[in-house]
Amino acid sequence: MSTEQRYYMTPGGHARLRDELEYLVKTERPRIVEVVSWAASNGDRSENGDYLYGKKRLREIDRRIRFLMKRLEEAEVVDPAAQEHREQVFFGATVVVCDEAGLEATYSIVGIDEADPGKGWISWVSPLARALIKQRAGDVARFNSPQGARELEIIEVAYVALDVPGFDPDA
Repeated sequence: MSTEQRYYMTPGGHARLRDELEYLVKTERPRIVEVVSWAASNGDRSENGDYLYGKKRLREIDRRIRFLMKRLEEAEVVDPAAQEHREQVFFGATVVVCDEAGLEATYSIVGIDEADPGKGWISWVSPLARALIKQRAGDVARFNSPQGARELEIIEVAYVALDVPGFDPDA
């Protein structure tokens, strides 16, 4: 793994990517190969929509498989439950903060592939996460947001299991 870029992931995020890879290799790709083979047997391929679409879809699947294999190979799985310094914010922490207006928000620091702002899951490389890392309850984190400079007081630091949804091929 390159020392320049790390791919931290929670165990749930790692499992989700692994499940997606398995689905693509064992289910989706063989199904598309079957369609392409059938379409190729129908003769003229230049105007055969099933063949042309199938070949395009196979390229997309193969590209995603290569990406997932590389990402999983380079992943550094970090279990928040195993964090020893639980009073400080590190990867996997769930942090309750309070802004200048007195509004509280909760953020969980997760891997790049797991970020979901709607759930309050922020990537560990985001400006907010970088400002929170190494802070403790009572500290004030300062960072630049799209709205300008902001300050957040850290109210609570916890390490809880995140409910990472499993891979859904229909999503």
